[in-house]
Amino acid sequence: MINITLRAGGLTLFLFLLGSNFVLGWLNNIKSSTQQSERSITSSSDQSCFCHLTGVLDDCFCDIESIDVFNNFKIYPKIQKLTERDFFRYYKVNLRRPCPFWPDDGHCSIKDCQVEPCPESKVPVGIKAGNYNKYAQDTNTVTEIEDCVQANQLGAINSTLSNQSKEAFEEWARHDDAKDHFCELDDETSPDAEYVDLLFNPERYTGYKGPSAWRVWNSIYEENCFKPRSVYRPLNPLAPSRGDDDGEDFYNWLEGLCLEKRVFYRLISGLHTSINIHLCAKYLIDEGWGKTTWGTNVKEFRHRFDPVETKGEGTRRLKNLYFLYLIELRALSKVAPYFERTIVELYTGNTEEDAATKELLLQVFNETKAFPMHFDEKSMFAGDKKEAKILKEEFRLHFKNISRIMDCVGCSSCRLWGKLQTQGLGTALKILFSEKEINNLSENSTSKDFQLTRQEIVGLLNAFGRLSTSIKELQNFRTRLQDNR
Repeated sequence: MINITLRAGGLTLFLFLLGSNFVLGWLNNIKSSTQQSERSITSSSDQSCFCHLTGVLDDCFCDIESIDVFNNFKIYPKIQKLTERDFFRYYKVNLRRPCPFWPDDGHCSIKDCQVEPCPESKVPVGIKAGNYNKYAQDTNTVTEIEDCVQANQLGAINSTLSNQSKEAFEEWARHDDAKDHFCELDDETSPDAEYVDLLFNPERYTGYKGPSAWRVWNSIYEENCFKPRSVYRPLNPLAPSRGDDDGEDFYNWLEGLCLEKRVFYRLISGLHTSINIHLCAKYLIDEGWGKTTWGTNVKEFRHRFDPVETKGEGTRRLKNLYFLYLIELRALSKVAPYFERTIVELYTGNTEEDAATKELLLQVFNETKAFPMHFDEKSMFAGDKKEAKILKEEFRLHFKNISRIMDCVGCSSCRLWGKLQTQGLGTALKILFSEKEINNLSENSTSKDFQLTRQEIVGLLNAFGRLSTSIKELQNFRTRLQDNR
């Protein structure tokens, strides 16, 4: 078994000897701008949700305060602008796929559960056209668009290509890379797949709850997380608990799991936490006079994360959000070389738009690479090769199963964002365990050993954008709790 304590200690010493001045200087320069405001916030007596949300995270060498400052002042402004660009705002998704695990119990009848598909006429021509005929005038004709869509659906890399290169792209589309995928991808050629404008269909609380929502999360936690037989209490936070439950004792079982299985649970918990924060930040407050209003619901936030109301679990849930953030942040830093190649174009058909989008994306990558306290993914699956291979495959299949469960979500809006965020995390995991393939890519490589479809790219950046928003919203909740004291 991997000795995490020794690894963390060794990494700390390594950073101290080789880069302590850089790390300390980086932290001091950023933290100085917020030190006074943070002191005033944390001094509030009504900060129970955050009183233990501090210090170094388990299973990695990084502290929460550094992530807060890095995200809120470095990453959040850029990732917000990036996900508003045309390439990232239009997402093709199939919201009509049947639930593969239990009979469909019907879709949410609440009007705010509905998703408004984007008319084809509103989708940028380059996104519909795919990879070929970049910036050609005739790309704007309906005939050319239809031909391109039928020829290729990738849309992530766009160049004027030779016939040999085109054949390579088509081979990508046919290539069965199930061994690399950590999630179930929608078939974009399906007649049920539609473009959705994510800006016009934001993630927020729609009123969807009850047995249908409970069943989804219960299946995710109880049937797909690695739960020891000795643990009888439900892992699902939504499950009713006994009055004598002790949150501290419940979480002791995590320490008995290997790193990989512990990471898996923390990823799912972090994703659940992030979604809950979004719902609390954009909660259905009032629906009177035919008008729907969303706003911040501090009471609901306390209900989900206050240590007293959650028997100590709320703080752990929030820490798992930070852990998930580090995982996806690491994936972005690892995949940067893939996008830094000139062959990679974020193609919409608008030359100025595309150039500006890629420049902003590379700025985000530069920020992620400069972060000095990344999660060390090499500590995972590092034991006996045969056992590690089996464990990695089990890890992958469990997560892929969770991505399929997203088709069981009854609320269309919730299903949209659930599918997008699980796909984004699945893409991040694919990246983390493809380092060798990414580093071996040449400037003009069309190798199928590693490639990302447009669907995966949009999912990856929007999923990270959601995590970044969650951490930013935590600061807003801190401020509101202080104001309410």
